[in-house]
Amino acid sequence: MRGTDLIVKAARLLVEAGVSDPARDARKLLAHVLDIPASRLTLVLPEPVGPDLAQAYEALVARRAQREPVSHLIGQRDFYGRSFQVTPDVLDPRPETEILIEAALAMPFASVLDLGTGSGCILLTLLSERSGAVGVATDLSEKALDIARQNATALGVKARAEFQHGSWYGALSDPMQFDLIVSNPPYIALGEMAYLSPEVQGFEPRMALTDEADGLTAYRALIAGHGPYLAPGGRMMVEIGPTQGPAVQSLMQQAGLCDVRILPDLDGRDRVVLGHSGEN
Repeated sequence: MRGTDLIVKAARLLVEAGVSDPARDARKLLAHVLDIPASRLTLVLPEPVGPDLAQAYEALVARRAQREPVSHLIGQRDFYGRSFQVTPDVLDPRPETEILIEAALAMPFASVLDLGTGSGCILLTLLSERSGAVGVATDLSEKALDIARQNATALGVKARAEFQHGSWYGALSDPMQFDLIVSNPPYIALGEMAYLSPEVQGFEPRMALTDEADGLTAYRALIAGHGPYLAPGGRMMVEIGPTQGPAVQSLMQQAGLCDVRILPDLDGRDRVVLGHSGEN
């Protein structure tokens, strides 16, 4: 079969499976199997594809039809211009999280604490963008930390990143303060889980998605415990669900953070809440 034929057949199968962008996914998977940049795929589509590669491609398409995420099938997801290794043990980096990155980069910082790092996409992006900065990442999942360490090595920032296993601030082995505290914690309320896509429900780590309660449990712990760890004049910022802005803003204000603001994403939905320690 030619590449064109394989893609047409794959897209038809993915349409029947209810995949939201079947043509895009069919192309990404074929580029992966052929081991070429997606930008070159159009050039090779008229050419025949060997039987072994065609079989490998069809196997991936069948898995995608079962709603397994493309990122899991190809083992990586792009975020802020970089490629991150992902597995079912970590939350996929999402474009919305880039709003937090932009907010963090808007002011100088020399040290970062990333609570619940997952793939490491937040901390490692910030360290990559600020060559003099250092950071610590925590996570309750050892498997997630393994992925984050591998991403740190791949991005060339391993020497400036430290990884600690445990729950939130309890993972820190030494008392220390940071210019910047960031987190994208589990914020989906238990009652909202049923409305997530099959890709998210079936293949991403549940503990990274929901607190099994009202979606605010992590924020209460993160914000209440920030005091010993946020340096004078430092900033704290968290990603939120689109309905959680006022509640998280109130938590920050009650905890003594100043100039607390809610930032929207590109669709105008509340996405990040940030505050300052108020001390210079």
